[in-house]
Amino acid sequence: MERFLTKKHNVFIISLVCMALWGSAFPVVKIGYDMFGIAVEDIFGKIYFAGLRFLLASLMVYLIHRILHGEGLSVKRSYIRPIIVLGLLQTSLQYFFFYIGVANTSGIKSAILQSGTTFFTVIGAHFLYREDRLNRQKAISLILGFSGVIAVNLGQDLDLGFKLIGEGFLILAGILSATATLYAKGVSGRVENISPFLLSGGQMFSGSLILLVIGKLGLKGGGLNFTLPSFMLLLYAAFISAAAFTLWYMIIKYNPAGKVS
Repeated sequence: MERFLTKKHNVFIISLVCMALWGSAFPVVKIGYDMFGIAVEDIFGKIYFAGLRFLLASLMVYLIHRILHGEGLSVKRSYIRPIIVLGLLQTSLQYFFFYIGVANTSGIKSAILQSGTTFFTVIGAHFLYREDRLNRQKAISLILGFSGVIAVNLGQDLDLGFKLIGEGFLILAGILSATATLYAKGVSGRVENISPFLLSGGQMFSGSLILLVIGKLGLKGGGLNFTLPSFMLLLYAAFISAAAFTLWYMIIKYNPAGKVS
């Protein structure tokens, strides 16, 4: 497995699959808001929806592992703390700030600020990992990628205004996402024999519980509008997270985080 996950073309393809899955989640989630009857201003409804999504995603990860390996995941005592910390960073805090930020920022600026996650990851890896220093090739890739996102959104009523609970929260969400990626890389190398399936499923499970509690406390009206179509869409949104996070943790376990990003 390690040999397969360290080949450049395999890492490139898996990284693209992860980006495509995460990218496809945006329209799926927005459709989900409509199907579940979550109003634009209902932040707690969105957080509760996110909690349900990641709870189901964590269960999917465990199910997929059992199907592939014929056994459940083994949880050692030394695994619990890093899983909870990662869940707090990757799922609870990141998506708490992300959903509030998106609700108070235009779609154009959200797309630009979201691309900053890669920048934060590469910069962080430069200072944390000796084998993952920032070089000319990475710098050029960052500049081209960020410029491309801005170029695509030029001429679409892009403004330079700044709100703490809008743009500020999105920047904070990007920093948290990058921090979580670097932390997951450290855990994979430091904690012996921890499975990417356990890391992915465990962090989503622990993180989703916090989102569910926060969302439920502020949920308005009669809750979410559950129908068969809306539940099927929720399952698909959960699958996106389950597949993307598990694949992502697999490749960052064996490769430099900055290089993969």
